[in-house]
Amino acid sequence: MRRGILTIAAVGMLTAGNLTACGGESDATASRPKPKIGVILPDSASSNRWEAADRKYLTAAFEDAGVEYDIQNAHNDKARFVTIAEQMITNGVTALMITNLDSGTGKAVLDKATQRGVATIDYDRPTLGGSAQYYVSFDNVSVGRLQGEGLVRCLAEKGGRKPVVVELNGAPTDNNAAQLKEGYDSVLKPRYDAQEYVKGPDQSVPEWNNTTGGTIFEQMLTQTGGKIDGVIAANDGLANAVIAVLTKNKLNGRVPVTGQDADAQALQHILAGDQCMTVYKPIKAEAEAAAALAIALARGEKRKTDQSFRDTTGNRDVPAVLLAVQSVTRETVKNVIADGFIDRDAVCTAKYAALCASIGLS
Repeated sequence: MRRGILTIAAVGMLTAGNLTACGGESDATASRPKPKIGVILPDSASSNRWEAADRKYLTAAFEDAGVEYDIQNAHNDKARFVTIAEQMITNGVTALMITNLDSGTGKAVLDKATQRGVATIDYDRPTLGGSAQYYVSFDNVSVGRLQGEGLVRCLAEKGGRKPVVVELNGAPTDNNAAQLKEGYDSVLKPRYDAQEYVKGPDQSVPEWNNTTGGTIFEQMLTQTGGKIDGVIAANDGLANAVIAVLTKNKLNGRVPVTGQDADAQALQHILAGDQCMTVYKPIKAEAEAAAALAIALARGEKRKTDQSFRDTTGNRDVPAVLLAVQSVTRETVKNVIADGFIDRDAVCTAKYAALCASIGLS
């Protein structure tokens, strides 16, 4: 897996290399409906990425291409998700891109769109058993593997007793959470089996709800008598909830915690030593790759990819664009900022100015 930061130039190579036009397409476009793209984002609470990053990058790509688009957020409401989809289909979208709330709801929406001749893309999350024509995301097993490897490194640096490790997983209805767990368990399970680590409580967090995650972790801390040495938190929102509980119990900085998304708060936690690592997923690259595909489909064009995702529920291989990711530690926080994903000022606030300066972010 390529470890480098994906830049705008890399996105261009991805679009050209991983997403290619099929030959033999007709030039007769007069009978085609006007291209229009619908995008349904899942929520704004589990992660700030959906509104702060995805919407921004998708909007810019669609506007640069001069295509009509409609981006809406379901705000974690399945009924609203379906209603938005029905309205978009009725209003004439020619391509629909969704980030599902669960596979059942996602499948119903995708199937209806397909029946109406609307091209479909699963964005960031696959809809198991669904009918999306394409899937655009990251290699989520690799994300989880980086989390597991990061925790192993941080535990080795801490030293001491045989570590008790707990796992705070993502939503049980989200296949991405299952892929993340597959990744970090591939690193941790051999250590549990060899009795190098003690496997502590292992629990999923419904709907990736950060408040619920904090409550679950507090229960884990009680259940283990306060003897937790490392935490796999499936994303930065859950990591923040864990760190709040650790801080309350004067354990922050002493217990390594993982995350993913590389949001500003996570980068601050890493600088302060309260979070072990996070995973940077270049959302700009993901959004631009998905937008390029959606624009082509909306115009009635077909595309080939050189990757696929195996939908075991639907027993099919879905053409895919899967982007690389990068582990972020204290030494590489500045790379995320240099890539333009997070503004320096969002991380290097007064409280963190000296820490930023110590790694060259003055």
